[in-house]
Amino acid sequence: MSKRRDGKSLLSIGRWYWQVSSQFRLQSVINSLIGILVVALDFAFIYATKLAIDIATGKVFNPSLSAAALMLIGIMLLRILISFSQRWVSAILGVRAQNLMQRRIFSLLLRARWGGREARHSGDAINRLELDVRDVTLTVTDTLPAILGVGVRLVGAFVFLYSMDARLALLLLLIAPLFALISRVYVFRMRRLTREIRSTDSLIQSHLQESLQHHLVLKTLQRAKDIVERLASMQSTLRQQIRHRTVYSSTSATLINLGFSAGYLVTFLWGARGLHHDTITYGTMIAFIQLVGQIQLPIRELTRFVPLIIGSFTAGERLMELEDTPLEQEGEPRLFPDGAGVRLKDVSYTYPGNPQPTLSHLSFSFPPGSRTAIVGETGAGKTTLTRLMLALIEPEEGTVEVFNRDDSCAASPQTRCNMLYVPQGNTLLSGTIRYNLQLGNPKATQQEMEEALRVACAEFVLSLPNGLDSLIGEQGVGLSQGQAQRLCIARALLGKGQILLLDEATSALDTETESRLLHNLTHWLSPSQTLIFVTHRAAAAEQCTQSLRL
Repeated sequence: MSKRRDGKSLLSIGRWYWQVSSQFRLQSVINSLIGILVVALDFAFIYATKLAIDIATGKVFNPSLSAAALMLIGIMLLRILISFSQRWVSAILGVRAQNLMQRRIFSLLLRARWGGREARHSGDAINRLELDVRDVTLTVTDTLPAILGVGVRLVGAFVFLYSMDARLALLLLLIAPLFALISRVYVFRMRRLTREIRSTDSLIQSHLQESLQHHLVLKTLQRAKDIVERLASMQSTLRQQIRHRTVYSSTSATLINLGFSAGYLVTFLWGARGLHHDTITYGTMIAFIQLVGQIQLPIRELTRFVPLIIGSFTAGERLMELEDTPLEQEGEPRLFPDGAGVRLKDVSYTYPGNPQPTLSHLSFSFPPGSRTAIVGETGAGKTTLTRLMLALIEPEEGTVEVFNRDDSCAASPQTRCNMLYVPQGNTLLSGTIRYNLQLGNPKATQQEMEEALRVACAEFVLSLPNGLDSLIGEQGVGLSQGQAQRLCIARALLGKGQILLLDEATSALDTETESRLLHNLTHWLSPSQTLIFVTHRAAAAEQCTQSLRL
């Protein structure tokens, strides 16, 4: 079984293709049937052409030349109609197939387990979702049916030519072993070159995406020129890789074309000899020329399909890597509607690659209805603690539980519904303010959204010309950091959870606004709801009923 040293086996990729193609096999079957019909029409056209020439030269007297001409016209019109249908199927159903697969992979990524440190850049993931998904779907819906049509054309042309001249057909078939030998070397080399190009392309997309996201930082650091030069260096590498692949593929194609030219020359001389000795008709000579094209066209097409198949196998391998990402545990949400708290028992956690544990044998309880401040220096483990409570990561030792006075269970993705979480930084999405708030609760009413804005000290939204329908840019462009943080808090307040977890969510607020916000929250939360407030500020911690110093 062939296998790349650093990749998937060809057999495993083939099995994966069979599994993922289940949603769009119908389109593949339709395209295959259309391709076979096109081949049949091409052979019918060759026969009709031979017949018309033989009638015109007096070698055949029945049917009439008019009937042969009508047959040619009918075949041509039917061929045009079939080609139109083929383009329509490829365009309409092809987009549907690509959308289905892209949605499937995207859903898997969103449901993947959060590892604490993302191993793959988002730009690389987007590159795979766009280019690799496109290549895989085109392979299943277009390329494989086309290869089937090529196979039918090759076999049919050989049988047709063999029925007319067996020796010529066998002679032309001798180029097949040569093609197989060249292809075997060509395939494995092209696969490696294609993967290198895809990897560099992903690096370029990641660089572009990250640079645009942080263009303000790059501008203030005055490093725009350096970033552009780095892009130029990556693009230069990509050009060299593409040049290398192009030279290799062009050289291989040239060798194959020499074989094709020799085939045409042999056929022409063979036919000329037959005409000279009056052993064949002019119609047969034309049929020979057309059929040698029908034999060599599939082989030429296979040389075109080889890089496409190699690229699609590379694309499939890259998508399989995305699918290998472990998924979170799934199940029914476990909501504690009458109040909830969090309890940690002897919890330890160490990030992969770090020699020292971030948390070591920590035990603490956040009872239902408590107001707790988590304080500590940078790197002390405050954010790690919130991730444990959210079940984004699992403790190496000890347990994390969500509980109330009547029940308890281990923290898991199913208990995350109890958390009203506001992370560090600006986590707004581009769109309207209403859209961002509805991410907290899609069914929130206008009144509920306005109340959440007031509690979060974000009343400024109500004075905007378009109010809740005001547009904001990517990462909250158009808002100050403080305004964005308050909108994120309002979004969280619209949820149904009983534990409000704020991770440095007021770092951009002035002391007065932060104090007013905490006052609003403590009065807005019900006595059974829990507030957990991660902060650096001692003044904010004083408004809580208990504190945890890390």
